[in-house]
Amino acid sequence: MNRLKDKYKTHVLPKLQEELGIKNQLGVPWVEKIILSIGLGEAKDDKGILEKVMNYLGALAGQRPIITYAKKSVAGFKLSAGAPVGIMVSLRGNKMYSFLDKLFNIVLPKVRDFRGISSDSFDSQGNFTLGLREQLIFPEVDYKQIDKVRGMAITIVTTAKDKESGKKLLEYMGMPFRKESQVT
Repeated sequence: MNRLKDKYKTHVLPKLQEELGIKNQLGVPWVEKIILSIGLGEAKDDKGILEKVMNYLGALAGQRPIITYAKKSVAGFKLSAGAPVGIMVSLRGNKMYSFLDKLFNIVLPKVRDFRGISSDSFDSQGNFTLGLREQLIFPEVDYKQIDKVRGMAITIVTTAKDKESGKKLLEYMGMPFRKESQVT
């Protein structure tokens, strides 16, 4: 069993159940899926970029990503409907827990001047979105094969009903949130 999944079942689940006052274990929030996405506005001009980014996002996620396409034409961005605009992949199950474990314990501590993650990025349903400026902090990405440093968005979708329960879930699972006294 995955280390983080085991931690959730043995430590986080009972702690959340007691703290939130939930009688049934099935009502306790859990992480449903993780969505990794990269916006590629320059892909409308150069189709080779799609293949390069798909390779390293596929190595990062452990499964093949899909290409997302523009739904509408936008003249201001010289974008036509149906043009490729990004790449995304959804992780569930063991791959999701492996990615979260790697993110919490290996990737985020490698960020320069890391003092914790701000907890301002929760939506009203308890889902969390984290933006990274570069993909080079992941161990799977080969530095020599990168043509340009690109950012990515990581969305952690939970079954929490509100921000507070979503934050408690991720905090107990090991997300390194910034302490309130460190906010400048």
